[in-house]
Amino acid sequence: MSTEPAPGRAGHPATAAADGRVTVAVITRDRAASLLRTLDALAALPERPPVIVVDNSRDDSTRRAVTGHPAPVRLLRPAANTGALGRNLAVRHARTPYVAFSDDDSWWEPGSLARAADLLDRHPRLGLLAARTLVGDEAAEDPLNAVLAASPLPPEPDLPGRPVLGFLGCASVVRREAFLAAGGFHPLLFFGGEETLLAYDLAARDWGVAYEPTLRARHHPEDHGRTGRSFLVRRNHVLTTCLRRPWPVALRAGAALARAAAA
Repeated sequence: MSTEPAPGRAGHPATAAADGRVTVAVITRDRAASLLRTLDALAALPERPPVIVVDNSRDDSTRRAVTGHPAPVRLLRPAANTGALGRNLAVRHARTPYVAFSDDDSWWEPGSLARAADLLDRHPRLGLLAARTLVGDEAAEDPLNAVLAASPLPPEPDLPGRPVLGFLGCASVVRREAFLAAGGFHPLLFFGGEETLLAYDLAARDWGVAYEPTLRARHHPEDHGRTGRSFLVRRNHVLTTCLRRPWPVALRAGAALARAAAA
C-alpha cells in the first residue's frame, strides 16, 4: 500500500481555524468525477476537516484527480480493493479523536461535523453517531431516517438522540477509540449492509450508538449504481445474523435468502 499527501493548490487561503477534532474518511473506486464533487463540498466546510481518501481504483485516475485539490487530502492506495474495510484503514491512519465517513458520492452539511464532535465530547460513552441522510438535489429523506427514528430501543440518559443498532456507513461519525476497540468493519462482509455488525459489536462493548437527526449528510448516488449490491446486502444480513444472533434466528434468515434466490 502507498500513502501520500495530495499537494494542494497554491494560493488557497485559510479563512478560519480548522476544528481539529474530526477527520473525514472517504472510500472510492473508479469514480474520480464523483469524488471531486465530494472533495469540493468537504473543502467548503467551516470545520475544514482533514480528509483521508482510500483509493480502491483499478488505475491512476483518482491520484491524478485529487492532485492539486484544495482539500487537505491524504491518499491511501491499498494493493487490492478493500471495500468497506478501507474505512478501517483510514481510521488507523487518522490523528483526530473522531472520524466521519463519506463515500465518493456523499458529504456533510456545514456545521454537522462540529456538532457531532461536541456531542462526542459531552458523552464519553458515545461510540457512533448516525446522521440524517438527505438524498439528491431535492434533499429527499432517505427511508432509513424513519427506521432509525422509530427505533424500539429505550432512551439512555447518558446518550443523545435515539439509541439504534444500525446506521448508514456514509452518514456516520465514530469515536476512533471505540471503533478500533470493536475491530471496525468485519472483513467477512466486505461491502453492502456491513453497518449492523459494527453496531452490534460496539453495543456489546458498552459503547453507545445513537441516531441524531440534527446531523445531516448529503448523498448523491449515481442513477445506475453498481450491480449486485442488493444480493450482497441480503447475503451480509444472513452472515451478520450467523455471527452474532442465536442459531434459530440465523436459520430463518438463511431460509429467507434461499427463497429469494429461488424466486
